Amino acid sequence: MGRYDGRVVIITGAARGIGAGTAKRFIDEGAAVAIFDINEEQAAETAAGLDGKAIGVGVNVTDNASVEAGVARVLDELGGLHVVINNAGITRVNLLFKLTEDDWDSVIDVHLKGAFLMSKAAQKTFVDQKYGKILNLSSTSANGNRGQANYSAAKAGVQGFTRTLALELGPFGVNVNAIAPGFIATEMTDDTARRLKMDVDEFRKLNAEANPVRRVGFPEDIAAAAAFLCSDEASYITGQTLYVDGGAKI
Repeated sequence: MGRYDGRVVIITGAARGIGAGTAKRFIDEGAAVAIFDINEEQAAETAAGLDGKAIGVGVNVTDNASVEAGVARVLDELGGLHVVINNAGITRVNLLFKLTEDDWDSVIDVHLKGAFLMSKAAQKTFVDQKYGKILNLSSTSANGNRGQANYSAAKAGVQGFTRTLALELGPFGVNVNAIAPGFIATEMTDDTARRLKMDVDEFRKLNAEANPVRRVGFPEDIAAAAAFLCSDEASYITGQTLYVDGGAKI
């Protein structure tokens, strides 16, 4: 028996990286998983590669009609909904004087508006069944990071959003928490290294040296924390942000 037998989980931005790693963990623990991603083909490929019940759904988390259609499909095809993990995210890195309005809007929309629309679409089911888990992905960048005014603002906003939803939805059996990852080795951080004209391995090494455990994180590290926070073992935990960063912010 797995912790998530009979449970249905939506993970946004899950075609690759942290989302894909988290999907695998939930599948391994018995869940049926819906991979939401703006790239429907990649979402389907990721779902097909999982050893369990999974579907790939093309969803633009910044568009309400797309979100509601995706959630409706999950309810129809997978027969319910118990967990939503708001993982979808993008970066547009630039110092303030170079940051465009589109750079600002696109990052805020995916991270904050996306979490809002997904949570709103799921909450009716959660409230009606008096059970649900919402997990939002923040970041250590919420504390400020050079060249990421948009991303930092979005990730700080996610933490405030998390606390507010915990207050509103707690009386209806819904737990709402967040994870704030530190440096996680993914395609996205590898792309950052290349953009900085750095060797990927050297970039990872420098980031590993910046925390007490002297290693970078991997999607599996975030997945393990997510599997706990969305479980019934964590039913007395809500409104919290767990930093999974190797102790970088100690």
